[in-house]
Parts: sequence; structure tokens; C-alpha cells
Amino acid sequence: MAAAAEGVVPTLAIRSSVAVELWSSSGSKLPYEHKPNLPREETKNSRSICFSPDGRYFAFSNGLVVKVLEARKDQNGTWPIQCQLPRPKAFYLKFSPRGNYLCTWEHYAITKDRPEGAPNLLVYDVATGNEVFAIVQKNQTDWEPSWSSDESIFAMVVGGEALFYDLGQDAIKGFASTTRTIGGSRGGMLSLGPGHCPPFLAFYTPGAKGAPSMCKLYKYPALGQNQTVACKSFFQADRVEMLWNKRGTGLLLLTSTEVDKTGASYYGNQAVHFMATKGDTCSVPLSKEGPVHSVKWSPKANEFVVVYGYMPSKAALYNLKCDVVFDFGEGPRNCAYFNPFGNLIVLAGFGNLPGAVEVWDVSKREKLANLKCADTTFFEWHPNGEWFVTATTAPRLRISNGFKVYHYSGALLHETMWPTGQELLGIEWQQYPDNTFMEPKITKAKHEGIKSSQPEASKKAYTPPHLRLLKEGKNPEKYLPQPSIPGLTLTTGGAGGSTNKSKNKQQKRNRRDVANVNNGGVSANASDAAPATGEDQSQQQQQQQQAAPFNKSRHQQYHQARQHQTENAADQYQHQQQQQRNHNHHQQQHPQANGQNISEKDRKIRNVAKKLADIKKLKARQGQGETLELNQLNKIEMEARYLDELKALKLSA
Repeated sequence: MAAAAEGVVPTLAIRSSVAVELWSSSGSKLPYEHKPNLPREETKNSRSICFSPDGRYFAFSNGLVVKVLEARKDQNGTWPIQCQLPRPKAFYLKFSPRGNYLCTWEHYAITKDRPEGAPNLLVYDVATGNEVFAIVQKNQTDWEPSWSSDESIFAMVVGGEALFYDLGQDAIKGFASTTRTIGGSRGGMLSLGPGHCPPFLAFYTPGAKGAPSMCKLYKYPALGQNQTVACKSFFQADRVEMLWNKRGTGLLLLTSTEVDKTGASYYGNQAVHFMATKGDTCSVPLSKEGPVHSVKWSPKANEFVVVYGYMPSKAALYNLKCDVVFDFGEGPRNCAYFNPFGNLIVLAGFGNLPGAVEVWDVSKREKLANLKCADTTFFEWHPNGEWFVTATTAPRLRISNGFKVYHYSGALLHETMWPTGQELLGIEWQQYPDNTFMEPKITKAKHEGIKSSQPEASKKAYTPPHLRLLKEGKNPEKYLPQPSIPGLTLTTGGAGGSTNKSKNKQQKRNRRDVANVNNGGVSANASDAAPATGEDQSQQQQQQQQAAPFNKSRHQQYHQARQHQTENAADQYQHQQQQQRNHNHHQQQHPQANGQNISEKDRKIRNVAKKLADIKKLKARQGQGETLELNQLNKIEMEARYLDELKALKLSA
């Protein structure tokens, strides 16, 4: 049973293509469902749902307004409306640490009435519903402002400059003007640490003109050049992600570059660095090459985990000295999730990986369960620390939408599949204040669960066609046409070429013809059929003898066609080479025709767009059943990140 406080009912907020609603369960063995006393509003235009950190409020958009509800029953037994905010285009919602303010963000737009553009980041006082702050924030990726844990300090970055607002006793006056600023370089990033009041803060400045990038720690309000608490510099960092531990005493920096200038990696370089408020800094050692998939702090604040490297990736647990205290080994994983108490961790492979999930006891360094959660796009632990939810949501996946609730032992507690024609868009647990739940005692006991209604995926390992032929004692080279010019695709339409569809059809026909010839007119899969009787064998031999002249003639026609294709391909290749030489000569004679210089922003957009185009081709090949290499699967995993980068680049000034 979950270690829940008396009277606390686990609630699940759901956003779908038809409604926003809240579900709950009366017990671990009872199903999740919408209760009559819980809110439900039919809407097809909800973009965001959000609980306050302490679970007092629930906010959602419906395309007309943003509604903030109190998470308690009123006299009518339903959750009362606290306030309504006039933000029909709200795209993101985020509460302040104590839930007293709600931030909304929407896409920046210029209209005829307001050619300078209207503020798109707004802050509202939840108690009154009044707007207390508004500003233009074009950056979608890092739109969220920073708060101190007691909400006495509000800060954000605009144009690379960090702006600080001391709210104090009178928040209205506090939001009216800045009290301090630092930075000013384009690309600067800010993060306020939790726990301490006044807080420690980190400010990142990207390198320029050969200078290294730099991250500095300060203790607010001492923000002078000579008042840094710690400083870490590093090269090869176009972007940084800053992750504080729960106490606000340690900071992890995940740095990355868009392009690896050495050419060693498709993804660019990634590294993890550690900074402490005591002044210590170091680089986190990674023992395998490849991208960093996930970095997560333990809620206990004294350990962190890193999942990294080419597949199968490694996962390791580090202490505050950046020493490896436990190696989880290698596996198909790209995600890590600590439960709220830090005594359990899930290592999983979602996205383009098969969905393997491992549950580990952190203190005993022991694996408790293995399960498969295919097509998972969302994962979250319940505040009780024993259950977790996995979901398949749109728009990432538009089929087989639904969610499942599991016990950490691997037992399935609940399953809901979404109706055909509807989409599940978002889901999240209601949050609760600290100490609402007691830390669960971890055991190896198997929890009783239910059986999934979804068919299990085949456990039979995929065998590529050429390996199947080898097992049958056949030579794969006889079954596949080989081009005579390396790297040149054979076409059936001469120099003019043909479509990919016709090429594929022709190649299939060629392989079928060769298979028929080498098998005497019998299908290449004949070895899989049932053994023939003596009479059947005699009839087959007679048919093969009769078909031999015909098969020989088709075999000759095939090789003549192959020779004709190769000659046409060679002519095409020579023609392309001559065109390239003519183009190069023209550029040398007319250098001004090369066009105007491309800006740095356009160059980055082209670079990201090219990567997305490559990923699209790989996904198409994967969809046709082709087995991709591990490095190609790693490329596909980066699609979401590149889409976010492309949006941010297009929205930036």
C-alpha cells in the first residue's frame, strides 16, 4: 500500500483533445476514473495544465481564459474557481515556488495595432487575479523566470542581461522596477538556487572571439565582479543547462555544442561540470564516448546520476566529489528518474528506444524489476514514491494513446487506453507539500497487479534478411544487385533517372528473378515450406526441367538490363562531374556570384534543418523495416532537441 497521509487522495490531471479533467482512485487495487466531485471541462483548445508546487491550485487554459482552481471541495463538493485570467492564447503556465503567482507565456506577435509587439510573458497574483508584471520574452526555450524559494526575489534574462526585482513586503512596487542587473552579453543565462534565502545564483556567459564560456556563482545581493563564490570556464559550449540540487548547494552544468569541429561526433561535444557554493569546481569524468542523454540530482542532494555514451549507453552514480560510487552498467537507456525520496531510481529507454525500464534500489545498489513500457512519451513518479505513471501522448504519437500506473515492483495497477478518434495530450500528478508522505520502505516483494489489455510485442529477435539467407546456407550476394560504381544508385530510366518508388519495385523484381533462377523457379522461401512427398518431388523436378529454358532466358535478359543500367549510370556520373567542373570554373571567374554572406543565425538554422532532414530520412528507412545502426538510432533520439533549437532560433530576434 502507498504510504499516503490520511485523507490524501492521489489525483491525476488529464488534458485531452476533448476535455480537461481530473481523475482519482480510491485505492491501489481500484481503477482511476473521473469522479463526479472532480472538475471536468470540455474544450478542444487547451494548451497547458499545471499544479502549484504545494498542490493548492490547479491551472489550465481552454482557448478563452486561464482558470485557476482551488484543490479543495467547496459546499457543492467541487473545486471552486480562484480566478480567471484573460489569456486566450496562453501556451505555457508555471506557478511560483509557493504558488502565490502564476506565469503565462504565449507566442510573441506583431499586429497592425501594436507594431512594436505586445508583452507575451505575464505574471498574475493568484489571490486577486490581477496582472502584476508584463514583458516581451521572445525566447521560448528558456522563457521561465527565476524565483527565490520564499518568492522575495524575481529575476529573468532579457537580451542576455539578468534583471532582478526585490519584491519584499510590497510586491506591486517590487515588480515596478529592477533593483540590480548583471551580464549583458547575448546568450547569457540565469538560474536561482533553491533552499537559501537570499539565494545563491548562477550566471552563464557564452565565449566569444576565442575566449572561453564562463559560469559564475554569486550570493545575492553581492553581484560585483570580485564577489563571485565560484567560477568555472570551459571551451566548446554553445549552450548550457543548469541543474541545482534540492538544497541549493551544488550545481551541475550540462554544456553542449551544435557542431563538433573535429568531426568526431554528429551531435557536437557534450560535457558535465560540477560547481559547489563552497567554491569547489570540477569536470565530471565520463568513461564512454557519445552524447549525454540525462543528468539528474537525487532528492537527497548528495548524489547524481548521468546516462551517457553511444548505445548501449552507460549509467553511473556520482557523489559530490564527482567520484563514481556505483556503475549501473550498459543498456538501451536514455532517461533517469529518481522518486521523490531518492531511494528508488528508474533507468529507461524511451523515444526511439524499445521502452525497457529498470527499477533500482539506490541504497542497496540492487535491481528490483525489469519491465517493458513501449511507446512511452511521458513518465512521472507519484508523490508517494511507490507508484509511477507512463503515458503515450500526442502529438508525439497519435495512435495507442493512454496511460498506465505501475508499482515499483513492476506490477501494473491501472491501464486506460484512449478512445479512437481522441488524443491524450498531457498528464501529471497533483503535487503535495514536503512531509505529506513518509519515505516508503523498499522490499523485494512482488505486488499484485492486473494484466494489460495490450498485446505483448514479439520477443523473437529480428534477423536481417542476409543473416536469414546465411542460416539457410545460401549466399546473400547472389540475391542482391550490386552497382558497378561505388556510391552510385542504378536507375532504370537512363540518365533521366526515376522515382524512388519505381527503383524499389525494380530492385524487388530483380531480386525475385535472381531468386527464381537460383532456386530453379521455386520461391526463395521454399526451404521454409513443409517437406514434399516423393510424388511431389517428381512433379517439381519435371516442372523445373520444363521451366529451365524460360528461366535461363529471363536470367540473360536480367544481366543484359543490368549492363545497360550500369552504362547509363556511368554516362550520368560523367555528365554530373562535367557540370560540377563547369560550376566551379564559373565561381572562380565570378566570385561575386556566390551570394551575400550568410549570417550566423541563418547558418545555425541551416545546420539544424539539415540534421532534421537527415533524421526524417532515417525514420523513413526505419518505418520500412530497415534495421538501423546504433549511431543512426542516436541521431533519431536528438530530433526533439533539434526541433526546440529550430523554434528558438526562428523566434529569436
